[in-house]
Amino acid sequence: MIDERRYEAEDIQVLEGLEAVRKRPGMYIGSTALDGLHHLVYEVVDNSIDEAMSGYCDIVKIELKEGNIVEVSDNGRGIPIETHPKINRPAVEVVMTTLHAGGKFGGEGYKVSGGLHGVGVSVVNALSEWLEVKINWKDGNIYKQKYKKGLTVSDLEVVDSHSGENTGTTITFKPDEDIFNEINFKYKVLAQRFKELAYLNRGIKIRFIDSRQDEPKVNEYCYEGGIISFVKNLNKNKKTLFPDPIYIHEEADEHEVEIAIQYNNGFNENIFSFANNINTKEGGTHLSGFKSALTRTVNDYARGKNILKENDDNLKGEDIREGLLAIISVKLAEPQFEGQTKTKLGNSEIRGFVDSTLSKHLKIFLEENPAVAKTIVEKALQAARARKAAKKARDLTRRKSALTSTALPGKLADCSSKDTEESELYIVEGDSAGGSAKQGRDRKFQAILPLRGKILNVEKARLNKILNNKEIRSLITAIGTGVGEEFDLEKLRYGKIIIMTDADVDGAHIRTLLLTFFYRYMEPLLTDGRVYIAQPPLYKVKIGRKEEYAYNERALKELLGENEGKNFSLQRYKGLGEMNPDQLWDTTMAPEERLLLRVEIEDAILADETFTTLMGDRVSPRRQFIEEHAHEVDNLDV
Repeated sequence: MIDERRYEAEDIQVLEGLEAVRKRPGMYIGSTALDGLHHLVYEVVDNSIDEAMSGYCDIVKIELKEGNIVEVSDNGRGIPIETHPKINRPAVEVVMTTLHAGGKFGGEGYKVSGGLHGVGVSVVNALSEWLEVKINWKDGNIYKQKYKKGLTVSDLEVVDSHSGENTGTTITFKPDEDIFNEINFKYKVLAQRFKELAYLNRGIKIRFIDSRQDEPKVNEYCYEGGIISFVKNLNKNKKTLFPDPIYIHEEADEHEVEIAIQYNNGFNENIFSFANNINTKEGGTHLSGFKSALTRTVNDYARGKNILKENDDNLKGEDIREGLLAIISVKLAEPQFEGQTKTKLGNSEIRGFVDSTLSKHLKIFLEENPAVAKTIVEKALQAARARKAAKKARDLTRRKSALTSTALPGKLADCSSKDTEESELYIVEGDSAGGSAKQGRDRKFQAILPLRGKILNVEKARLNKILNNKEIRSLITAIGTGVGEEFDLEKLRYGKIIIMTDADVDGAHIRTLLLTFFYRYMEPLLTDGRVYIAQPPLYKVKIGRKEEYAYNERALKELLGENEGKNFSLQRYKGLGEMNPDQLWDTTMAPEERLLLRVEIEDAILADETFTTLMGDRVSPRRQFIEEHAHEVDNLDV
């Protein structure tokens, strides 16, 4: 009989060395930008979460300290300190200095684990200026060892003692400035991930402290409801169709699945899937199994109750998923990740496991809760009717052929280049700015599409109504990809989609409406990095015969400071239409001079919550959001 609590030195298996990590860090953490920097923290925290999933840890503490120092501690078993039988060094040193060494690789240390697909905490060590590990071991001693850029710089030594039950690990590290482009931990990004982990591992307490300012910021995440609480939180700003999420949980062999489902009165589907706590943003086999089971089970129920008649078509998956918010969390011993960002689950056996589990339990739920079942089916029937209406509206947005100019919107000033990667589409607010942009642009690669007024708020409308909006139809036709289920990035006509609006409140609102549309119906444009926001200057400063431009208040102060004592005239631009074509080209459209902000989705869950708060029906969450973030605004017109 195997003692599942056993976690000793011989459980650490060594696969390969660490030499290549510092030479090619992107291969191990994705990039040396902020994403990669945050991955260092996730990897250390995920080791603590692995202890929690195995039942040996219930408290994890993360602290951001002055000087870009991170400290992560837990009350797990502690990394083994005995001598490794093959390497003849302390096991903790092997874990910290050898790639693919740990209790996850074939030993008895962990049955299920997350982490960066197994690269191990050694990668964090290799990419840190220094790292220190302290272990409260079960023998009552506290052990410490130090490393520098992945190399051991001190022997493992006893530094203190503790009560025998107070075991755990503390890892403190400082990322290496020679490796990372920028070292600036984003509190919101990290907090969202820790909150996510607390939802996915019910009962675990995650304490997050930011001590980089005079008044430390402290948050604690602990959710006894697990993913049920997760779904409720994501639906908190929406009107739900029934009060409590449907919850399904099953374990079999080395697989475990948890599913929480709740519908709201919105028109978007939001399904977030996880495998071993890793957010599988590209989906995978667990998501496929979920979708097929949901579609089949709801159709079977509707036919069994004679809601769908013999001659009626089956409801499509997209009909049944309208207004759906669901969390799928699977845990398995040997996850196989694939896809461009390694966030797509590829284990074929999980598809059938999730499919059969959801089919069995959802069928029982629908039979036992006829009022909820009727609500779900009626919502899907309404969506099916809207889908058929949307198909007619969508046909109006299609061009007769790929690049036939007669099918393009009449107000679109197209470019001559047919090279997608070279060409750019400027979406401009109003005819006045559109006129200046058309005259000032480079006609070879820059196309201009002026929009009249504010487009429809797509957060509050179904696709058929959205496609009947003239401005949105023009936008879809110009971009060329289609929308929703029919979106095809291969048909994109312009490599850059640039939103160019006035630097005032109305301009910001139009920007938000456009971004909401792109996020809900053309999300691959955002994930592929195709959407940009132009940064027109706020001020023109004339000093003698020289003209300078300032893009924000700080730049203006610096400019005036550099020219202190000189006579100058100052013009505040209220809108793009105030600029003549040459000025607009020089400041905002010339590739070698302009400032463009690329729109990125750091976290789909956080993005969904933000768009719902800002653009949804409920006023109180929007008011609360404004009150919480008002202090961050320097200039309301920016």
